[in-house]
Amino acid sequence: MTKYRFYTTLIIGLLLSCSSLFAQSDKQKKLELQRQQVLREMKQINALLFTKKKEEKSAITLIEDINYKVNVRKNLIRITNEQANLLTREINTNQKEITSLRTQLQELKDDYAAMVVKSYKSKSEQSKVMFLLSSSNFQQAYKRLQYIRQYRDYQKEQGEAIKIKTKELQDLNIQLSKQKEDKKKLIEENRIAKRELESELKQRETLMASIKSDMSKFAAQIKAKKQEADRLDKEIDRLIAEAIAAANKKTGKKSSTGKFILTPEAKKLAANFASNKGKLGWPVARGVVKAKFGKGRSLTDSSVEVNHSGIKIATEVNADVKAIFNGVVSSIHVMKRGNPTILIRHGDYITIYHNLSKLYVKKGDQITTGQVIGKVFSNKITGETLLDFRIYKNNLKLNPESWLARQ
Repeated sequence: MTKYRFYTTLIIGLLLSCSSLFAQSDKQKKLELQRQQVLREMKQINALLFTKKKEEKSAITLIEDINYKVNVRKNLIRITNEQANLLTREINTNQKEITSLRTQLQELKDDYAAMVVKSYKSKSEQSKVMFLLSSSNFQQAYKRLQYIRQYRDYQKEQGEAIKIKTKELQDLNIQLSKQKEDKKKLIEENRIAKRELESELKQRETLMASIKSDMSKFAAQIKAKKQEADRLDKEIDRLIAEAIAAANKKTGKKSSTGKFILTPEAKKLAANFASNKGKLGWPVARGVVKAKFGKGRSLTDSSVEVNHSGIKIATEVNADVKAIFNGVVSSIHVMKRGNPTILIRHGDYITIYHNLSKLYVKKGDQITTGQVIGKVFSNKITGETLLDFRIYKNNLKLNPESWLARQ
């Protein structure tokens, strides 16, 4: 293999291995961000759901909270496993790269040693001057001079290449040590997480066994909660339809689409709201999403399917509720045997805050981002402090988690 081909192959190989390592590193960073997010969620769960005494919560609420915690814990274990597996692949890649670098470094050193010996022999046999003077013509002398210069430059290049390879090898060894240490930490954290998961599962089994004798009452509570949720959905749908009709009536225009007819100001407000998707502040200072948007399984009984029109945020007792964006209070409603609901309109978007204990605003009020509009209701029977939060565009339900900023 010629010198040119040797270095070309070397450079291409290095570039390919580096691009692979960078890709793996990026994935590792994403996984670490996910893991830190879940760890923060676990911290919030413990602070918001498990600081009270068990006696202060109903059995059904305790089961829901434990199931929720178990699901988050399983997600944490899954992400940590992915990180450990990825580190294993990265460690294997780096070990192969170290072996390859050592081979390349040895080849460079052998080549350099051979050149040194050759230079020494050449110097002892005849001087460079005699080598030039022995040329048959000027052109040959010039070529010999070029050869001497190229040979000297090549020696310098080999020396530099040895330095670079040695540094690469040292850096890779440091990186490998760190990766092994990181993997060790992840494995230990996973062991702890699995032990805690086992403890939570046993706690759930014990709780389920304690209410086994009263399963009919338990099932009735689940059914009642589902009926209450269905009734609330219908009521909110009615409130939104009324809000659209009332707003359109004021414009003096008719619409058969069931959507808001927007004024220039309302269009601008709606556009501003839409441009902040994924960046909107949370309606409470501290909270975890206990019930997610859309279809899923009940946290109490996995055989029961639920369909949430918004999200339920578990928060602290006496928590303030804040408007997530500028708007106007479209309506305030209190259901029979229910708690107050506030609807705030932002152009053709509506944010809904349900299950409040106190109200600080009234219909028609202009609202600013972050303004406190009420307080979340704390249920003394279940021991829960839950805010039911929803976002609609006209009468279309949207996933609030897609709109709110990460905590």
